[in-house]
Amino acid sequence: MRFVIVTGLSGAGKSQTLHFMEDFGFFCVDNLPPLLIPKFAELCFQSRGNIDKIAVVTDIRGGQFFNDMAECLSVLKQQGYPYEILFLEASDPVLIKRFKETRRRHPLASEGRVAYAIAEERSRLQYIKEKATYIIDTSELLPKQLKEQLHHLFVENERYEGMTISIISFGYKYGLPLDADLVFDVRFLPNPFYVPSLKEHTGLEKSVREYVLKQPETPIFVSKLKDLLSFLIPGYIKEGKNELVIAIGCTGGMHRSVTIAEVIKEYLMAQGYKVMVEHRDVNERR
Repeated sequence: MRFVIVTGLSGAGKSQTLHFMEDFGFFCVDNLPPLLIPKFAELCFQSRGNIDKIAVVTDIRGGQFFNDMAECLSVLKQQGYPYEILFLEASDPVLIKRFKETRRRHPLASEGRVAYAIAEERSRLQYIKEKATYIIDTSELLPKQLKEQLHHLFVENERYEGMTISIISFGYKYGLPLDADLVFDVRFLPNPFYVPSLKEHTGLEKSVREYVLKQPETPIFVSKLKDLLSFLIPGYIKEGKNELVIAIGCTGGMHRSVTIAEVIKEYLMAQGYKVMVEHRDVNERR
């Protein structure tokens, strides 16, 4: 049985997460006071397999009841009920924007500004965040991407690495990806655009990939990039970073950047990391 406690910051996507969990076949309960969670867990574990996937949301909306979270986790441990904690968060600017767009009031913002309420909530939730099994930052996630991450964790049961790596190939002529953490420019590599037989093809095709990879500069660059990422990623994970966006750009985003993005994706997946790739401009035409 999987018993998942979903919590986190207001506006970070808990309601949306619960809808996705329902889609995955979880029995879901929203806004359950912490002191009721052990009793609910007992009922679920006594169902003899009739209910084998449960997700409960508990958060600051519970007011004083939420202060009993430490006691709740202690009771679950004492009674031998295994549980997982999924903590959702987002950056302050993103949370403020979401509250303004939805015109909803923050649970702690009875009188003060939303920014102060968010800071207070972060402080109150620090304890449960430190206990979390999984932490997902939804600041830059589209609903589809959030669902993919949840699917990895709770349907495919992939090993949790504490980080999702997104690789984006792009064309500089269309602008840099705004959410990129690391940007690598591969415009120094010979451009297949100037080879008539390759011009209308992309780095997803064998002919272009072979052309890019056979250039003398390419294996040197790829080797150094792999070494750099092998050094950086464990450090990011150690510091608690849960999403890394790697952008690889060339002029138009069709040939060189696509090829290198695919090579790096294959390398990182072979290392056991959870990797998603997006070729942002591959279908653009000059």
